Amino acid sequence: MKIACISASRIPSTTANSMQVMKACQALCQLGHEVHLFVPQHQEQQKITDLPGFYGLNTIFPITWLPSQAGLHHYDLALQASRKAKEMNARLAYVWFYQAGVFSLLARIPVILELHGPPEGKLGPLMFRLFQKLPGPRRLLPITMALAKQYHDQYHVRLDDSRMIRITPNGVDLERYTDLPDPASARQSLGLPQTFTAGYSGHLYPGRGMDLLEKLAGRFTNVSFLWVGGRQPDINRWQQRLAGKKITNIILTGFVENNRLPLYQAAADILLMPYERVITGSSGGNSAAYASPMKMFEYMACQRAIISSDLPVIREVLNTSNAVLCPPDDIDAWSQALEQLVENDNRRQALARQARQDVQQYTWLERARKAVEDFLPVNLTD
Repeated sequence: MKIACISASRIPSTTANSMQVMKACQALCQLGHEVHLFVPQHQEQQKITDLPGFYGLNTIFPITWLPSQAGLHHYDLALQASRKAKEMNARLAYVWFYQAGVFSLLARIPVILELHGPPEGKLGPLMFRLFQKLPGPRRLLPITMALAKQYHDQYHVRLDDSRMIRITPNGVDLERYTDLPDPASARQSLGLPQTFTAGYSGHLYPGRGMDLLEKLAGRFTNVSFLWVGGRQPDINRWQQRLAGKKITNIILTGFVENNRLPLYQAAADILLMPYERVITGSSGGNSAAYASPMKMFEYMACQRAIISSDLPVIREVLNTSNAVLCPPDDIDAWSQALEQLVENDNRRQALARQARQDVQQYTWLERARKAVEDFLPVNLTD
């Protein structure tokens, strides 16, 4: 089946939304569909010679970059992409923003709309209400139950209609986390210090808990803290800050291509997810109430013990049997949790095994199958 995927994300880029789009498209391809991705073209577009390596993909699909003027807020992109979808006789438009959903329905193309947050600004709510009212098959894919409840409360979206709405958390490519080396072997292959390691992967935006990790490093000088990822300005700022405080047990790797990320995560004995009560994303806003972090599923697949902030939305996936959950702003609780896991290998292994077992249901492939199954009269997974 031909599927037109339409996203306003910048491709390529290091943002989480960019990564999520590419993983979702790959999974649809792996189900046997013919996928074509439409995204905006940017004047200062990053040049990447190995796009599959950059995103950790083993399946490729065509991408078309369409001109889009910043002042038009992607309305021009949505119109162009929906027309292209019509020209290619797409049976389905799989989209990430309301404008694309509206224009696709107007083009009489069934729409699946991923929801990663509530409508924003003055036009966001209006566009979503229009999307609700237009005729044609459509389905919503909120990434968490918490987000689905927001749409229920504010826009009367029915949560009991499985044809209209499916809760689809983000996922992981499990095959990329199979047969990973033990922490010591991974550290050796990466040239990292052979000391007990607590790892973090992702951006260093406000709300990611980096201040708490800095405090932990100060308390646990015998532990190496491995920070994988981040934009260069953030890396520079943290390097200066850590040097000024003479903190030497934090290693900042900078950006690591996604195809190498599992090895870096495997180099850690414990993986850390210290989200704060306010989480800022690449486009701003606060996603603490409804986020579905991709790193959470990667950590679980990596089969390492996890210490995570205890946020309500995190408990949709993590619990006390597959992770240690601590209040986001309680450094003493985090210190106690880390100390106990450092000293108790059996506990680390038990948490890691349970996390690996629980993550089986959160693969990108299963997510894509759930997203499209029973949507149209024909079986989309055939």
